[in-house]
Amino acid sequence: MKIPSFKDLIKKLSVIRTDSSLLLPIGIGLVAIVLFIPNQLLSGKLKQQIESESIGKATRIQSIEVVPREQLEQKEKYYQRYAQDANQIALLAQQTTQRELLSYRIFLDPNDRPTSTLIFDRFGQRFRESVDRLLAEVNAGTSPTDAELERSLQQSPTGSRMGVGVARPSLYNRSSRTMSLYGGYGFGKAAEINRTIIEEICLERAKSKPVYAVATGLSGYEFWGTYKYSGVDEAVKDCWYWQLGYWVIEDVMDAIKSMNSGSNSVFTSPVKRLMNVSFSMGDARRRGPYIGFKIRTKQTDTAEKPRYVRSVEDAIIMPCTQRYCGDYIDVIHFRVRVVVSANAVLPFMKELCSAKEHKFRGYPTGDGPEQTFKHNQITILESSIKAIEPESQDHFYYRYGDDATVDLDLICEYVFNKAGYEPIKPQAIKDELKAEIKTGNR
Repeated sequence: MKIPSFKDLIKKLSVIRTDSSLLLPIGIGLVAIVLFIPNQLLSGKLKQQIESESIGKATRIQSIEVVPREQLEQKEKYYQRYAQDANQIALLAQQTTQRELLSYRIFLDPNDRPTSTLIFDRFGQRFRESVDRLLAEVNAGTSPTDAELERSLQQSPTGSRMGVGVARPSLYNRSSRTMSLYGGYGFGKAAEINRTIIEEICLERAKSKPVYAVATGLSGYEFWGTYKYSGVDEAVKDCWYWQLGYWVIEDVMDAIKSMNSGSNSVFTSPVKRLMNVSFSMGDARRRGPYIGFKIRTKQTDTAEKPRYVRSVEDAIIMPCTQRYCGDYIDVIHFRVRVVVSANAVLPFMKELCSAKEHKFRGYPTGDGPEQTFKHNQITILESSIKAIEPESQDHFYYRYGDDATVDLDLICEYVFNKAGYEPIKPQAIKDELKAEIKTGNR
């Protein structure tokens, strides 16, 4: 092979220099060569990295156990049941407040204003009749009155001869159940006979009934007995709030009925006396769960009508539950006072707060098919227990038996599910609550 001489090379290069049209292709070729070599090296390294990492991981992912179709279907059923449970809970909460009404006519249409005042008188009559029915269901009795005892003494030989009357409690000798010789029973042997007669009458009364209770001890009974019409809006609100109050009284009476089931005497009954059910402070002390706490309450001793608790100012006491009326619930407070056996305190409290059945025939007319629902709306906020003083005015004519008995005073809250009764809540009530919100009373 002939090797070109240096002179020949110089000539060829001269040709290249003289022909500038060849420079561009030659430059592009040189750049391509320079880039090709590193690119091949990098692509080889990248390929190796992809194989070792991405493809390797993909191989490992494919090795995970695949969930069987049956298991996925079971999980789907589980989540469906979970959703059904949540819906069922919401429905049960709504049913707690779907209760029978004392009058469907008043609440038939929240926007329909009743035109006759007789409809409100009928509501009051129905309220009192229903309370009397509840008392009959628990077979309630009363202690002897002064008038009854006086008639009995006058019919006795000593009483008729001496013309004595029964002394008032203010004349009692508080140190014992016997009365002062100058208290009205007479003197000497006659006084002893009269005391014996009174004691026998009181004992017989306690043996004849399982519980002491009177209608006048239940708030609302006397209100409707002396009711006076004062305008449509006020009358509708009275009926609505006392409808709520009646549901509370009904639950208290149901608790007593359950506790005293099978008993026919005060002496054998766990709940011996229902002293009162009220919706105001009464003689309860205004106190809260914190020492030194005082409630600036709007409740007064004469404010008997139930009221919604929208803030602490509406409450009987500071609620430990911190529940007030809101978007989903309405709340009222009430007070119940009973005489119970000492060992029945906790069972009665548990029974009061237990679930109870009620019938429902639909809103707004109440003429639908009867359904049986359950409600559990009571929470005890505070309890007070004190010993019975037999010589006191409250208990002098009552006989509770030989068991230890106590005076149990409970302050409770009653919760309503708004969705349950909102369709029949009167417009006057809704307007009243809206007005309180605008004035800042929450």
